Amino acid sequence: MRLGYACMNTELKTIFRTLRVATAEADDTGKIKELTMKNFETTLEILHWNLKNDIYFYRASSSIVPLSTHPINDWIWWQDPDVVAITNEIRSIVETHEMRVSVHPGQYTVLNSPKPEVVRKSIEDLEYHDKLIQLLGGSDIILHTGGAYGDKEAAKQRFAEAYLALSSSIRQRLRLENDDKTFTVRDVLDVHNVCGVPVCFDIHHHNCNNDGEPVDYAEILKTWEDYGTPKVHISTGKEGFTDLRHHELVSETDFQELLRLLDGIDVDIMFEAKLKEQSILPFVRQLMHK
Repeated sequence: MRLGYACMNTELKTIFRTLRVATAEADDTGKIKELTMKNFETTLEILHWNLKNDIYFYRASSSIVPLSTHPINDWIWWQDPDVVAITNEIRSIVETHEMRVSVHPGQYTVLNSPKPEVVRKSIEDLEYHDKLIQLLGGSDIILHTGGAYGDKEAAKQRFAEAYLALSSSIRQRLRLENDDKTFTVRDVLDVHNVCGVPVCFDIHHHNCNNDGEPVDYAEILKTWEDYGTPKVHISTGKEGFTDLRHHELVSETDFQELLRLLDGIDVDIMFEAKLKEQSILPFVRQLMHK
């Protein structure tokens, strides 16, 4: 079982740099490359810190390459020798130490939108994340189903159809997460039954949005056949059990609830908490001294 956190490291006070379109226009792609290299260096620094602290799971930032899908960025960044060199170093660490690296495209990547232009841009963003995760030696692209648009069943079907039309490379890495407002665990399992996408279970989202149905993790586990160790998410509500906002930490109660639900099944757990790496350190030590 590997425990991980997302993007920023509060102890290192890391930031991932981006820039405005106007700045990029004034400097061609030179500034984009400069910031990209700094962002890869930050990622490398975080991974070294993680290793020293027995953390073998990490969600890389989606904004490593600024303006990654914007028309102004015509830089073939994934083939640039400097990018290839530093990502080779990152990938070597990931593979040598059996780390797991994931990415999580943002809220505007919506495969089930009824608008073709939104779907087109979403696929562009997934292609960017696919190139990024391959260079980093990662394995997972996490995505939500999207919107219901007044007809949840039709929306689920659109996601399944869009998923099946993706490249085999993206399909190999894409995982579908239940969300906290619209698509429950049962909904994403329905989508899986149509198109085969593995399900990334988020226990806090399930606690907030479940239509009164309990979860059978054994059913979720089956969606991961041929895809490796399942990935799950955990967070604690800021002011209550079903508060959608994330607390700074993950409570012992919520962690133990997840372990009870898993019933001994080996998974990797992504902590989604405001204090990032600080939220998982007590649990890493707890697991090490078992």
